[in-house]
Amino acid sequence: MSPTQRMLFADAHVERGVDDKASSTFVDNMTQPVHRWFRFSAGFSAVWAERLIREAGDPSAVRVFDPFAGSGTTLLAAENAGADAVGMEAQPFIYRIARAKLLRQTCPDEYLEVARRIRAAAARFSGDVPAYPALIAKCYRPPTLARLHALRVALEDEHTDAPARELAWLTLASILRTTSHVGTAQWQYVLPRKQKKRATDPFLAFAEMSKIIARDMRASREQGLGRAARILAGDARTCEGVPDQFATLVVTSPPYPNNYDYADATRLEMCFFGDIVGWGELSKVRNHLVRSCSQHVPPGAVDLSVQLAAAELSPIRQQIASVCEQLAETRLTKGGKKTYHLMVACYFSDLAKVWHALRRVCSPGCRVCFVVGDSAPYGVYVPVIEWLEHLAIAAGFRSVRFEKTRDRNVKWKNRKHRVPLCEGRLWVDG
Repeated sequence: MSPTQRMLFADAHVERGVDDKASSTFVDNMTQPVHRWFRFSAGFSAVWAERLIREAGDPSAVRVFDPFAGSGTTLLAAENAGADAVGMEAQPFIYRIARAKLLRQTCPDEYLEVARRIRAAAARFSGDVPAYPALIAKCYRPPTLARLHALRVALEDEHTDAPARELAWLTLASILRTTSHVGTAQWQYVLPRKQKKRATDPFLAFAEMSKIIARDMRASREQGLGRAARILAGDARTCEGVPDQFATLVVTSPPYPNNYDYADATRLEMCFFGDIVGWGELSKVRNHLVRSCSQHVPPGAVDLSVQLAAAELSPIRQQIASVCEQLAETRLTKGGKKTYHLMVACYFSDLAKVWHALRRVCSPGCRVCFVVGDSAPYGVYVPVIEWLEHLAIAAGFRSVRFEKTRDRNVKWKNRKHRVPLCEGRLWVDG
């Protein structure tokens, strides 16, 4: 374990006024207005992000950027704090979720009227239910799917470009998991073999979620938010569309190289809405994402030697080549033979490009905070934090320090390896 990995700044939680262990997880967000509209597990505390932005100085002079905006945690926090903010998200379904959340200042009465019309039209629907993708058939009993389909048809027949319709789409998206009788894991993968004791009726779930959203919208309007945040559908490796030297503060959490598939995380929702028809089409989503899981790089997708020779990896080339060689050998002893050696090489190549893009987007005195964690695929330790430090400095940033918030993978039961890991905040200045 590297010295950087062990480093802990004891005064950090006092300075920032937030519980360290909670700040790098998404758990508390599900109790927060607006953030709770859709559960996207990969993320960090909205309360912590808002405090950080407020502490950055005069809100009128703070410009926040999040290159991995996810479902909008940083952007909503910036709006609450009164700061200008821009975010970027490459996963198209999650981008739409964040974009809908940012419509929270829409008139709640207009939204409730659209939601009411959709419920009423769905109750009158008597058409047949078409064949949905196999995943949907596994996750819903026929009467439940019939009601969900009726809501979807009513939503599609709501011919208006008003923000209220997009919020109604989010309402339907947000109830798809609670109305399924099958299990969903903490990280949102669907588990058709696990059954819930009770699933919520779709019409009831839609009505209840509408009330929650309207209540949060009213609270947002009463709060008197400042300038609305903006989100771009784009690639963090280029940050295209973000002006040079825009950001005075970057608050983000990049994907970890731990084989979590951000495309698969919303496969249920994308299949229901017709964005994809099955697993095979997830490649259309993965093409836009940082390569943080082995599904991005199947055997033969990239030439490892060519990837390791890329100019952007020069600051860590010797170390990463050694780790990738070890992973390449280890995979041959495993049943799955996952291509972690290719994934690690591609991941750091992508993150190096992100740092260079951020150098263009950041103002000279900008402060960057990455919520990050290290990794150990197949039990081979990857010093993520240390390598990101080197890549940030190589991109032109001035100084780097790491602040650990919690230990990970220290409870060995049912774990695939026993390598202690950690998570924390990488602070980059300059």
